[in-house]
Amino acid sequence: MNKVQKRKATPIYSGVISYFPDAIKEIAKASYEGQIQHNPDKPLAWDRSKSGDELDAMMRHLIDHASGEEFDDCGTRHIVKCGWRILAYIQKTVENDKDTDCCGDWDELGTCTCNKL
Repeated sequence: MNKVQKRKATPIYSGVISYFPDAIKEIAKASYEGQIQHNPDKPLAWDRSKSGDELDAMMRHLIDHASGEEFDDCGTRHIVKCGWRILAYIQKTVENDKDTDCCGDWDELGTCTCNKL
């Protein structure tokens, strides 16, 4: 598969965003709310040092959701926080795959540091 074919086989808008616009919007809001909670004085950015237990955190939120507790203390749906956590886990998993487009500069956690992803 050539580069153009690979790009077309990754339908980001038509294959994801257009399917789940409301869900994506809610996850984006949760991302912003997390920024306010953890780093209110800094520009929006994923502070990976704050949490590395994506699957455990996701499961805690899923249990809260399944137990009938729809919203977290901050007003965000637990199920939305599950969405954010699984995206974080997927991102780190893809970054840790040595066959990605990373330049080969990996930190001690196995995260690509070349900003090409």
